[in-house]
Amino acid sequence: MLHTPRSTRGMVTSPHHLASQAGLDVLKDGGTALDAVIATAAALAVVYPHMTSIGGDAFWLIMWPDGRTETIDACGAAAVKADLAFYRNAGHAVVPWRGGAAANTVAGTISGWGEAHRLSQTYHARQQTQALSLERLLRDAIWYAEVGVPVTAGGAEVAVQKGAELRSVPGYATVFEPEGRPLRDGDILKNPALGQTLRTLAAEGPNSFYTGSLAQSVAADLAAAGSPLSAADLAAHAAMLREPLSVGITGATLYNMAPPTQGVASLLILALFDRLRVQEPESFAYWHGLVEATKQAFRYRDTHVGDPAYMTVEAQHTLSDPAVLDQMAAAIDPQGNPPIFSGALNENSGSCF
Repeated sequence: MLHTPRSTRGMVTSPHHLASQAGLDVLKDGGTALDAVIATAAALAVVYPHMTSIGGDAFWLIMWPDGRTETIDACGAAAVKADLAFYRNAGHAVVPWRGGAAANTVAGTISGWGEAHRLSQTYHARQQTQALSLERLLRDAIWYAEVGVPVTAGGAEVAVQKGAELRSVPGYATVFEPEGRPLRDGDILKNPALGQTLRTLAAEGPNSFYTGSLAQSVAADLAAAGSPLSAADLAAHAAMLREPLSVGITGATLYNMAPPTQGVASLLILALFDRLRVQEPESFAYWHGLVEATKQAFRYRDTHVGDPAYMTVEAQHTLSDPAVLDQMAAAIDPQGNPPIFSGALNENSGSCF
C-alpha cells in the first residue's frame, strides 16, 4: 500500500539527502520555499555533480499562497558568435559533444537563484518576517565543497564511464581524479574552486556571474577553451518572470513551463489521456492510451516547440482550444491501430490535423 508523506511544517525532496537537509534547514530557519530551493540546488551542484551543476539552466514553477502561479525562466541564450560560420571555420561539420566549442549557451542557473531570492525577499517584506541572506542559503553547499562529501555509488559509476572523455577538460582531473583515477564510492569529493565561486556569489550577489568579477573569470576561461561565449553574452543575460502554461483536465488545472522547455508536451500528454476516459488502471487501454497520447504530444513538440522568438504556433493557444485537443485525442485508435495523420496546426487559428 502506498503512503504519501505529509507535513504542516514544510518538506524538501531531492536526489541526495544532504541537499534535501540543506533545504529543510533553511525552512527551519524561517526561509521560504524559494529560499529552500536555492539551498537545495546549490548543495546538489556540490554533492550530486554528475547530474547537476551551476553551469546549466533553471526553470522554476511557483505557486504563491493565494493560488497565483508564475515561472522563472533562467535559460541562457546561444552565444552571438555561435553561428554556422564559427563551427565551419573551426573544422566542425556538427556542433561537437565536448570541448570549448560545445559550450555555446549562457549558463542561466545563477540568474534564476537571483530572481528567486529577490521574490523571496519581497515576500518576507510583505509578511514582515526576517529574510535570509544569500550567504545563509549557500552555507551548506560551500561547506560540502570545501570540506568534502562522500561520493555516491551513482557518481562513482559515472566517473568511470565518463573519465576518458572528460579527463582533458581543464580542472576536471584535479577534482574528480585527484589520485590519478576516478573517485570511487565512498571517497571524499572536494571542490574548493566551486566553493570559492559560491563564496563570491554570496558576497557579491548573483550578478557577479554575469557582469562582475566572476563574469570576467568565466569569460576568460571560456575564451581559452575555444568557446564562442563572450563577456558580452554573459552581460546580456537575465532571468525572466513568465506566465506558466496551463491546461484543464477532469477535476484539476495543470501547470508547466512555457517554451523553450518541453512543458507543453507533458501537458498535452495528460490532457489527451484525460480525454480518452480510461476507466481501468494498468489495462491495455491505459497503457495504449498513454503511449499514443505521448506520440501525439511529441509530434507537436518536434514540429512546433523551439525558441519562443521564432515559434509560429502559440503553445497556450493549443492547450486552451478544446477543439484542437479533441481532434488530437480522436486521432488515437482505442483498438491500437496506427493513426493516419494529415495536415498540420493552422498558424492563425491553432486548429490541428
